[in-house]
Amino acid sequence: MGYKILEIDEYLKPYEADIDLRMQHYKDTKKKLLKNAKNLTEFADGHEYYGFQKTRKGWYYREWAPNADALYLFGDFNDWNRTSHPLTRLDDGNWEIFLPGVKSLPHQSKVKVLVEANGRSSERIPLYITRTVQDEQSKDWCGEIWAPPRKFRWTDEAFAPKKDEPLLIYECHIGMAEEEYGVGSYADFTKKVLPRIKSDGYNAIQLMAVMEHPYYGSFGYQVSNFFAASSRFGTPDDLKKLINTAHKEGITVLLDLVHSHAVKNTLEGINEFDGTDYQFFHGGGKGNHPAWDSKLFNYGKPDVLRFLLSNVRYWMEEYHFDGFRFDGVTSMLYLHRGLGANFTDYKYYFSEQTDLDAVSYLQLANELIHQLNKNALTIAEDMSGMPGMCLPIAWGGIGFDYRLSMGIPDYWIKTLKERRDEDWDMWQLMHELTTRRPMEKSIGYAESHDQALVGDKTLIFRLCDQEMYWHMQKDDENVIIDRGIALHKMIRFIVLTLGSEGYLNFMGNEFGHPEWIDFPREGNGWSYHYARRQWSLVDNKDLKYQYLGEFDREMLALIKQYPVLSDTAMKSLWIDQDRKIIAFEKGGLVFLFNFHPTGSFADFYLPIPEMGRYQTIFDSDEAVFGGHGRVDHNYIYEAQKNDQNGQGFCIYAPNRTAIVLKKVD
Repeated sequence: MGYKILEIDEYLKPYEADIDLRMQHYKDTKKKLLKNAKNLTEFADGHEYYGFQKTRKGWYYREWAPNADALYLFGDFNDWNRTSHPLTRLDDGNWEIFLPGVKSLPHQSKVKVLVEANGRSSERIPLYITRTVQDEQSKDWCGEIWAPPRKFRWTDEAFAPKKDEPLLIYECHIGMAEEEYGVGSYADFTKKVLPRIKSDGYNAIQLMAVMEHPYYGSFGYQVSNFFAASSRFGTPDDLKKLINTAHKEGITVLLDLVHSHAVKNTLEGINEFDGTDYQFFHGGGKGNHPAWDSKLFNYGKPDVLRFLLSNVRYWMEEYHFDGFRFDGVTSMLYLHRGLGANFTDYKYYFSEQTDLDAVSYLQLANELIHQLNKNALTIAEDMSGMPGMCLPIAWGGIGFDYRLSMGIPDYWIKTLKERRDEDWDMWQLMHELTTRRPMEKSIGYAESHDQALVGDKTLIFRLCDQEMYWHMQKDDENVIIDRGIALHKMIRFIVLTLGSEGYLNFMGNEFGHPEWIDFPREGNGWSYHYARRQWSLVDNKDLKYQYLGEFDREMLALIKQYPVLSDTAMKSLWIDQDRKIIAFEKGGLVFLFNFHPTGSFADFYLPIPEMGRYQTIFDSDEAVFGGHGRVDHNYIYEAQKNDQNGQGFCIYAPNRTAIVLKKVD
């Protein structure tokens, strides 16, 4: 076929037949789905047909349960009579009941459905329910009709993500965004945290754990009700207000979308709804994720694709999400789920272990998302490095806008755990930050929520450890804290400037939030101590957290001012293994990083890309960032010709300091 992906990456040429197979499978799947629909938007209409649909004459309730023998709707509307309201079987495994009168299901009615299958009866939550609530006494979950008398009024019509701006993502968890012990709310997040994000300079938020999940400690990754926004944090209207407010502030809102697996629970989730284990998932052992103890979707079934694609459309249209971060993409792509796999050769991307049904689903999902909103953004969480992940589908790609650079935080963990500062490898660092798929954009990050989970450590805690408990006062001199703050700034800054076309930070990590994340569970006495964010630390002018917060704010301001992330023509100027120095030119700026633990070099000769006069415009050693103020911002450097190094000038390069220079004439 000659897809463009083969021109972009010459190493794919031996696998042209595999690319053709990928694309033919996508085309065949799409043709099958659109047999009775003109496009994917029309096909992805399950949420408009199934579930509870209000009309002028009453309510329709429909389910897809092909292997069930009988279904009954019950709830407080009929005094919880389990068999008085049977559904009628329709064609294609569908069931339906009509309740006359718009008041037959009042706002906030509690509902369930009784499913009879295989000689057993089970009380279930409707598949397409848009809200579920948990009884405080019994802890049981049930569906709730959300039909307020006044529809939420959106005022965000003028907003659209700006794809020409650097994507700076603030990764958020609503529940742990509060400092007080307990579960945070959509409303409090809107009032307290959104202003911080705006002030700090982030232009996108990624909301985790929004899709309903029965176990809070799962971090939202064991989804039970795919069309329901978690009621732990408030009402659907509260979430809409959050998104509407973010849009008014110019902030893009992304949903952490979990379509890679589902919770195995049958009381709360979709597993075995019609009495079989293969309604939504692969049957038998193939349908169980061996590491996550969850269920795996069968992406080869049209009804499953309709459910998932409808879910994508629902979140975009009902809640105005601007795109998605797709969780667990590696698990989706391969039948071995990426477990124990080592992707050291291209052949491992195109073997019998690749799940072509899942690849096609991801292509279709991306096509639908961009069909619904041309400015929408999609991000793939893929650790395998699948070629073409972020190339257009028409080129032979999978259609994502970005992939997460998951190797970068792993690199920093390994480096900090295994190497002394004086043994850091500058060549390896440069390679790790600059090696990625050609013409595929990535989101770089030094750490996300993954690196902060209990049993691990945040970047700052890995650098400073227990010293943070005693020596974070500004008037307290401590060499371990000084080292940690200096390297925390440098690591994040070099990842931002060199390692991506976008950037991500988990909330609180920008100011060095201490310790780890641990949700209430039996093992910690159901404590909320580690499931919160201590904003008072960065607000306290006497603590050094303020230095890190200020540095993060100013580095983002710098990146917004200059086209550093969009510049694909980075020029390496100098890599010095002995002196631990990396210098490069990007976005019209010159960056000089000195990672040496003790060596400050008074006359370091810095090669520069063109002749002229240069001046420092930013450095990590400024006093306002907790540094020593060793860099002069007023001095003008004049480039001179040099027989050995072309052109450049001598500059003072203090240890553990990053310097940014700009040509001033």
